[in-house]
Amino acid sequence: MILLGEIMIKTTAMMLEELRDYGNPRMKLSRMVRDGEIYSVVKGLYETDRNTPAHLLAGSVYGPSYISFEYALSFYGLIPEGVYTVTCAAFDKKKKKEYNTDFGTFTYRDVPSAAFSLEVRLIREGDYFYRIAGPEKALCDKLCTVPPVRNIKEMAELLTADLRIEEDDIASLDFETVQQLSERYRSGNVKRLAAYMRRLAR
Repeated sequence: MILLGEIMIKTTAMMLEELRDYGNPRMKLSRMVRDGEIYSVVKGLYETDRNTPAHLLAGSVYGPSYISFEYALSFYGLIPEGVYTVTCAAFDKKKKKEYNTDFGTFTYRDVPSAAFSLEVRLIREGDYFYRIAGPEKALCDKLCTVPPVRNIKEMAELLTADLRIEEDDIASLDFETVQQLSERYRSGNVKRLAAYMRRLAR
């Protein structure tokens, strides 16, 4: 849990501890939410600043997790669209989870556990820290969620036509990173991404 500065994410237990001198801490907490002194994110989690960007809360809403997929690809400028749902990776959760909150929408889906901890960056933004996949990892995560392609030509079409990633941007990704990741994902799509990048480098 992030506990830096005056603006912070707090759990119910933390809030009740802070309000322990009140006769009924839970009632006091309810009044604080009602009066806009603190804001409920999801059950059991509160934020002191209503204007906190959603991506700063993603790791606390559900974890362990890190930001990836479309949100991360947009963050790095690999896809042209703005992405407003904070898309996150988790593991061994079996099914996709979605949380619609006053701060934004968060989704969480599995990636292979063997690849989960690789190529994830810890970024500080003000008094908050959040975890986000590097660009190569975000693309590998995304490719694991789409139907498998049969060859390099179909991979090129998937990347440039469907995802609308520029070929130059694909070529600028680190091939060694993708190659190493492909060994952990055991995904045909990720292996074909590596093969496509190898061809671009010729």
